[in-house]
Amino acid sequence: MTKKYWLDNESEQEIDPISSILSEFSDPEEEEEEFRSEFFQGLSGRRKKAAFIFTMVWGVTIGLHLVTWGTWIGISMTGLLTIQVIRLLIVKEKSIPTLLGSEELESAPYVSLLVSAKNEEPVIGNLLKMLHNLDYPTDKYEVWAINDHSTDKTPEILDQIAQEYPELKVFHRKANAGGGKSGALNQVLPLTKGEIIGVFDADATVPNDLLRRLIPLFNPEDMGAVQVRKGISNASLNFWTKGQMAEMALDSYFQQKRIAIGGIGELRGNGQFVRRQALESCGGWCEQTITDDLDLTIRLHLDGWNIDCLEFPAVGEEGVKNPLSLWHQRNRWAEGGYQRYLDYWRFIIGKRISFGKKVDLFCFIIFQYLLPTAGIPDMLMAIYRHRLPIFSPMTTVLLSFTCWGIFKGLCRTRTQEKVNVFDIFMMGLQSLKGLIYMFHWFLVIPSTMARMSVRPKRLKWVKTVHEGNEAESLDFT
Repeated sequence: MTKKYWLDNESEQEIDPISSILSEFSDPEEEEEEFRSEFFQGLSGRRKKAAFIFTMVWGVTIGLHLVTWGTWIGISMTGLLTIQVIRLLIVKEKSIPTLLGSEELESAPYVSLLVSAKNEEPVIGNLLKMLHNLDYPTDKYEVWAINDHSTDKTPEILDQIAQEYPELKVFHRKANAGGGKSGALNQVLPLTKGEIIGVFDADATVPNDLLRRLIPLFNPEDMGAVQVRKGISNASLNFWTKGQMAEMALDSYFQQKRIAIGGIGELRGNGQFVRRQALESCGGWCEQTITDDLDLTIRLHLDGWNIDCLEFPAVGEEGVKNPLSLWHQRNRWAEGGYQRYLDYWRFIIGKRISFGKKVDLFCFIIFQYLLPTAGIPDMLMAIYRHRLPIFSPMTTVLLSFTCWGIFKGLCRTRTQEKVNVFDIFMMGLQSLKGLIYMFHWFLVIPSTMARMSVRPKRLKWVKTVHEGNEAESLDFT
């Protein structure tokens, strides 16, 4: 009888998630010694580096207000970033890949799908049923559900479903198992057989043709990973979930454009697929970060791999429903995204990433982190000196590009439907609402950077609570 259940102590091997990439990057002895010093690596070094950058951003912003040529510096920076924005606007992104044909399925790669579940009773059953019904040969994929010491009915649900679905394997972790989601994925990875490793959150909704759409994107040998566009399954609920729908559309639009100009493609956790060879070559999932997907993104690019984005079909997920939950979630995302730059900045500016990717990454660091952080001292000095903010032209470019990106992203999600004038008007209105919603990042980013600068943070993995719906939660009780 085929084994269907694994306990924590049965894991055959464990992998160090970052030792491989560190050993690969650290050939010169002097660089090795410097990188491994307290300032350049580790949790203690993050606070010092964050404090240095935060101080520099505030100091430079205030300084530009005190010199006569400060305004021209702001205008010059705006001009350079506008050139990059124009490049993104005019570049033609790749076409949607064709569906994998019946003959091609015979030689299709084996795929391992991983779901880490901790107290996911309301939603886990629905996801596993969808994964069971994928339009892909059943002898060419497997599903691993990892029970990360759940205290609700998740373990019982998983064991029950495993008896019904032959491709489902269940792994139960111990109470003291560490590493959060990254630790769970790393622990099961040696037990999997797939050439391609897919990861889903427990609340995901997965179209049945997903694998047949996605696998062709792995044809280039240097394609290390593919991120599926994320949609919000409860988008119609309220202002916050509608805003997240607009945000995901914007993210997909940016991803496609950045990849098209030779920039950085990024992973987003739910709906990420990674080539096993690429994952193992850069050391697996990092257990010393709170956003494993963003950390893995940088390490894959540093290791010479590319990341693509699949626009259709989308993988759905629950949007958080209130501003407090959104604040906590976005703070975690902001901190994890910032950590990767603090951890790998010396490698990023080195020779391991192409010039085009460096330019792309630098521009989005300015837009995502530095400009929002500079906004507070810029506004205070503008009020004090009775003048316009130095970075107001750059902020105008950012907001205009964001609004246009939301609109285009929403339009692109409707390309398979007939769109009339009323639809265009409604998408334009939703784009304006989405832009208003996006202003929360101007609070999240500076507060996160300030906190990381003054208070060392103990690593803590916080999961988003998934509620599902009543029909889902009763399926397997």
